[in-house]
Amino acid sequence: MTGISVRGFAVASATAVTTVGAAVGVASGDDQSRPAENMAAVAADATLLAEIPAGTNAELHTASLTQQVETQTIAADADARRAAQEAARIQAAESAAERRAEAEAEAERAAQAEREAQEAAERAAEEARAAASAGGSSASFPVQSSYTKAEVQAMARQIVAADQFQCFSNIVDHESGWNHTAQNPSSGAYGLMQALPGSKMSSAGSDWQTNPATQIRWGVNYMEDRYGSPCGAWEFWQANNWY
Repeated sequence: MTGISVRGFAVASATAVTTVGAAVGVASGDDQSRPAENMAAVAADATLLAEIPAGTNAELHTASLTQQVETQTIAADADARRAAQEAARIQAAESAAERRAEAEAEAERAAQAEREAQEAAERAAEEARAAASAGGSSASFPVQSSYTKAEVQAMARQIVAADQFQCFSNIVDHESGWNHTAQNPSSGAYGLMQALPGSKMSSAGSDWQTNPATQIRWGVNYMEDRYGSPCGAWEFWQANNWY
């Protein structure tokens, strides 16, 4: 009960006592001054009742409010922690996604660089083959009535790629010994590479019978088309003794 309710209770009690006292006095024929005295006493008692403090109720009310504030503070702290944890989780997820995207982009750049390098290597190889074919044109070398082995080999070194020359040379050594007019009496195979028939070399030039450069150019093209390279042809030759 609050202080205000206590005061109201006191006033109501005083009023009731006064009314009863007055009624009793009239009924008993007492002196009329007696009710006034009784009324004054009751009023004084009412004042005393009204001043009684409600200390216990106030303390309980204050404790209740304090507990509510503490409860709300704890709840607010918990909400703040949850919000901070969620924000940290979102930030970590975003950072991981960014790192993953960067790694994927770097891998794609590396793959693209590798593809470009491979394409460049293929273009270089194609240019080398084209240069070799162009260098093998019969017009690139002076026409002679005869050629020594050293002269034919010098032609081959200018036509065949450097890393393929030894393989090419191994095949020519076995097939004709670098004699561009060598002919197999039984099969009719002809020239440095013993083409069969020899007329196949006309695709490289009409002077295929007399010009070593024309034969070399045809031989390089043949080995690349069929075996990928002179070294590929040499590997096959070693396994089969022909190519």
